Amino acid sequence: MLLFILVSCKGKKKDAASVEETRTSGTVKILVDESFSRVLSDQIDVFKTDYGNAEFNVVEGNENKILPTFLNDSIRVIIMSRMLTKNEDSVYRKRSIAPKTSRFAIDGIALITNSNNIDSNITVDEVIEILKGTSTTGKQLVFDNAYSSTLRYFKDLAGIQQLPSKGVYTLNSNNDVIKYIADKKEFIGVVGVNWLITSDGSMAAYLPKVKMMGVKNIAGKKGDDAFYTASQINLINGVYPFLRNIYIINAEGRDGLGTGFANWLVSPRGQLIVLKSGLGPHKMMPRDFNFKNTN
Repeated sequence: MLLFILVSCKGKKKDAASVEETRTSGTVKILVDESFSRVLSDQIDVFKTDYGNAEFNVVEGNENKILPTFLNDSIRVIIMSRMLTKNEDSVYRKRSIAPKTSRFAIDGIALITNSNNIDSNITVDEVIEILKGTSTTGKQLVFDNAYSSTLRYFKDLAGIQQLPSKGVYTLNSNNDVIKYIADKKEFIGVVGVNWLITSDGSMAAYLPKVKMMGVKNIAGKKGDDAFYTASQINLINGVYPFLRNIYIINAEGRDGLGTGFANWLVSPRGQLIVLKSGLGPHKMMPRDFNFKNTN
């Protein structure tokens, strides 16, 4: 009887409504660009082991889908690859709320090809030519989906509003791109590097069939001296051309769990998880070693 009572008491979880709203407890809703859903999931899992009374309701989607939800004040915390524009920022400031933006990671957008392809290098100039529809190399790009932040990044890079009628195609997800390139030698896939490093078991058969391409930057820019892959060290050093920041934007307007989690993401513990995910951290944490003379 005593054992039953102890187990029952231990198994009881506090009702969400009774949990105090603080930086480490309560409930927060977060919108997340699906390109970064895996690294966010890892962060949340560790945060909850430290703070058991924290609950997260995560809504994933492409950038075009989740941003209107944020601006309409439905959910006030968002993770995406760009900061708010001046007009978007003013939406909240008109409500006397100043959105707080924090970078917590550096993402690399990898170009992948079939592992059997001999040619595994490409220049940024070549990529831009494909996007503009002026390429004569026959190389073709495949993106995750038509409304993703990844495609928006490359459209901005090439300075285009519309994609060419041929040479650039879209699917539905990063995993779809990996599967496609595993079977097609004539295409180049465009995916977030995190999806190549921390993939679920369903992708185990496909990942060995693709490889990251080396990319050389435009002359005069960092990384123009060689072909660099989207490895973690190249993200940290900034020599890989296709980099983007990952931001958490908090417009809760109060000192709650959203604020606490945003601060935790840039803490030493949060940054170690970024490192483990294969991305570049917001800042490298110093490591101190204490050497003792045992003689």
